[in-house]
Amino acid sequence: MSRPDRLVIATRRSALALWQAEHVKARLGALHAGLRVDLLPLSTRGDELVDVSLVKAGGKGLFVKELEGALADGRASIAVHSMKDVPADLPEGFALGAILAREDPRDAFVSTRYPDLASLPGGAVVGTSSLRRQAQIAARYPALEIRPMRGNVDTRLAKLDRGEYAAIVLAAAGLKRLGLAGRVRAYLEVEESLPAAGQGALGIECLAARRDVIELLASLDDRASSACVRAERAVNRVLGGSCTIPLGAFAQASGARLTLRALVAAPDGKRVARAEAEGEMSAPEALGARVAQLLRERGADEILSALAP
Repeated sequence: MSRPDRLVIATRRSALALWQAEHVKARLGALHAGLRVDLLPLSTRGDELVDVSLVKAGGKGLFVKELEGALADGRASIAVHSMKDVPADLPEGFALGAILAREDPRDAFVSTRYPDLASLPGGAVVGTSSLRRQAQIAARYPALEIRPMRGNVDTRLAKLDRGEYAAIVLAAAGLKRLGLAGRVRAYLEVEESLPAAGQGALGIECLAARRDVIELLASLDDRASSACVRAERAVNRVLGGSCTIPLGAFAQASGARLTLRALVAAPDGKRVARAEAEGEMSAPEALGARVAQLLRERGADEILSALAP
């Protein structure tokens, strides 16, 4: 099978998305001499609907549909995504060609006045775009007021700096990739805030029929990160597949084994179902399905059904 001599990367236009696409471009260029890689920046519905909650607008899949359209019509060869934004089920005809080595998966506490969540006074306003973060913060700090926020990283930081929030919680990976780690006042360990499925990992999507592209991307795939993310995504898939439900899932690899922790929580933090199990790295989806079943046995379906409109 001949190697393609040119790839076009479909990407969102945000600073973080462009960083991620440029990172993949550099990695591909370093591994495949003579390969030409170009970027195709696109605006997505998720980026445009900044004043509408993702839950109401249709979920985080709004960030990937336009990129998948560019793959389908041949304008692009691959699309680079933050894996936490990718729906658990890809459309028919699409495939994940690679999942790169994971960056820091934790959530990060950012504030201009306070060092951590525990130091916030009662009634302080915390901003987050995630029901998962909201639920876990509310469970530990019920006196705080948690308000939704949308926009890219720079927009959210600007809202914080204007005093609209006492603090905000963002993914640590995005801040680090943008050179903004200095804004982090505290990292939330996974025991305090279980990450979203795929958080911190970059994935590369392509058409399933492009075996030449998939073969070329194999050099970027990180075995341990890929197994962890696939296990986490399986939990989400079994429980409904939405990127917007208050679900955390985080796997860690040790040798040939994976340990997977997951939770489903009511947005007010008053009900939380938790589960943990171990399994073989070679069968991550089976482990994810097993943990999802444990969550169901512990009340996850009831929590999620209460969220239905």
